[in-house]
Amino acid sequence: MQPYFAEEFGNAASRTHAYGWRAAEAVERARAQIARLVGADARDVIFTSGATEANNLALCGGARALRRARPAVTRLLGCRTEHRAVLDPLGALEREGFATSLLSVGADGRLDPEALRTALAEPVLLVSVMHANNEIGVTQPIAELARLAAAAGAAFHCDAAQSPASLALDLEALGVDSLALSAHKLYGPKGIGALVLRRRSTQPRPEPILHGGGHERGLRSGTLPVALCVGFGQAAELARESREADAKRLAGLRDRLWARLSAELPELVLNGSLEHRLPGNLNVSFLGVEGEALLAALPELALSTGSACTSAKREASHVLRALGAGEARALSALRFGIGRENSAAELERAADCIVAAVPKLRALSPVWDELSRGKRRAAR
Repeated sequence: MQPYFAEEFGNAASRTHAYGWRAAEAVERARAQIARLVGADARDVIFTSGATEANNLALCGGARALRRARPAVTRLLGCRTEHRAVLDPLGALEREGFATSLLSVGADGRLDPEALRTALAEPVLLVSVMHANNEIGVTQPIAELARLAAAAGAAFHCDAAQSPASLALDLEALGVDSLALSAHKLYGPKGIGALVLRRRSTQPRPEPILHGGGHERGLRSGTLPVALCVGFGQAAELARESREADAKRLAGLRDRLWARLSAELPELVLNGSLEHRLPGNLNVSFLGVEGEALLAALPELALSTGSACTSAKREASHVLRALGAGEARALSALRFGIGRENSAAELERAADCIVAAVPKLRALSPVWDELSRGKRRAAR
């Protein structure tokens, strides 16, 4: 990225001089790298400022284009565990006159394809289900869900921001019409993402939601940040080369951490399916301890009580509530994100800190005291 910050200052949209040509070549190289990561055509990678904008383009721009093609249909379907970058655009579309329904998941966080099949009994314009959840890491049966949507004539969008660093993605095999990506979830730079469209899709392409120059094949106006595009492309290339090995190693570290915590601390709840899960994700409720209090006791660990995008607001996670978790369980949850650079020694140190902190906090917790009394009464 460095040359495109300090030396190569050309605008990729400038076609009349060598500076612009070199910038355009760098952007197109990155576009091809990203396309290879997800089995797409480079022409169908649309750069955005991140997955949030990509989701907005797919949903808002997509729903408006679909309504033009099918004006009698207004229904949109989502999932209750979606990221706010999907839920909020769906809410905005509802205010425009679309009818939005959110499908429930099971206790493991997975959407039953039969629930979607039932919802598709009436005409639907668009379905949006994320590939892997940002809080609990649970993966969805996207290919099966997309087939159901296609059979019903509905477009299918997938927020895949969390997945490609460790899971293989193939746009054609999944059968989705559009896919949202974010560079920083691949160890790339913040502030750049992409909406990837499936070339063989029969659905209308989204209408632009930004206007002012017709960049990105008319779908996303604005001068491209060449350095960020280059970084995104290189991160995609590295992920494609290493994700299989990374996934195996991260899953081993995650399982080792869970085995240690569950063996040494009572009353833990694993949130979401362990089988269908991102290899580096672990979401655990430490019953009797507020997650925020546990975080405060562990300043040396970078953890989260919920979605990083909403963690400034103290409220029970909508994802955990969708799994059927009560408020106490939801507020006692911590999310562990194990990454490419983490070592087994770091995971052991993290476990040491948590195993030492939890009993001390429980000793001061009226919730834990009440839970313990309830267990004693049940034993009697």
